[in-house]
Amino acid sequence: MADELVLLDFWPSPFGMRVRIALAEKGIKHEYREEDLRNKSALLLQMNPVHKKIPVLIHNGKPVCESLIQVQYIDEVWHDQAPLLPSDPYQRAIARFWADFVDKKIYDHGTKIWRTKGEEQEAGKKEFIECLKLLEGELGDKPYFGGENFGFLDVVLVPFYSWFHAYEKCGNFSIEAECPKLIAWAKRCLQKESVSKSLPDQEKVYGFVLQLKKVFGIE
Repeated sequence: MADELVLLDFWPSPFGMRVRIALAEKGIKHEYREEDLRNKSALLLQMNPVHKKIPVLIHNGKPVCESLIQVQYIDEVWHDQAPLLPSDPYQRAIARFWADFVDKKIYDHGTKIWRTKGEEQEAGKKEFIECLKLLEGELGDKPYFGGENFGFLDVVLVPFYSWFHAYEKCGNFSIEAECPKLIAWAKRCLQKESVSKSLPDQEKVYGFVLQLKKVFGIE
C-alpha cells in the first residue's frame, strides 16, 4: 500500500514552508490542503486538537504536529532519500539546538517588527538582528549550516527569508547590510528547486502583512 500523506497548511506560514521543503527535498508525493485559519476545517481540529494550528502532517491517517517534529519525522521515515540531519549524534544535537533557537527567537522578534511602532519596534529590530548575527556566526564560511550539504537547520531557517522583505519595509532597515553572509546563504538555498518552489514571493508575503496590520489596526 502506498503511503497516504496529507499536509494541512497556510501559504504564508514559515512553519508550513519547512515541511514543504523537506517533502520536496526528498521527492515525497503528498496532498496539499490550504486551510482558512478564520474558519478551520473539521479535519484540522480533529488532527490537532491540542494547538488547533497548522501545519499538520497526516501520514496514513495519523497526525504529526509541530513543524520541527514533522521535519525530523520525515527525515526518519524516508531516511534513505536526501538525509537532512547529520549521522553524527553530536552534530545532530547542534543542529537541533540551533533549530530550537530559531523557533524561540526569529518568529517572535520578526513579528514585533511589523506589529509595533516606535521604541518597541526599534527593540524588536535590534533583537532580530542580534539573533541573525548569532546564526551567521554559526554558519561561518560554510555554504550551508550542515556544511557542504543542505540540511536540517537550512530547512528550518530559510522559510523566514520570504518574510525578510516585509520586516525591512515595516521596520525601514536592511537585513543584508547587517548580515550579508546570511543573505548570501539564503540566495544559495533558493537555487535549490525544493526551496524556490516552496517559498512564496516576498512581495506577496508583504501584501499579506499589510492586510494583517489593517486587521490589528496598526498604521
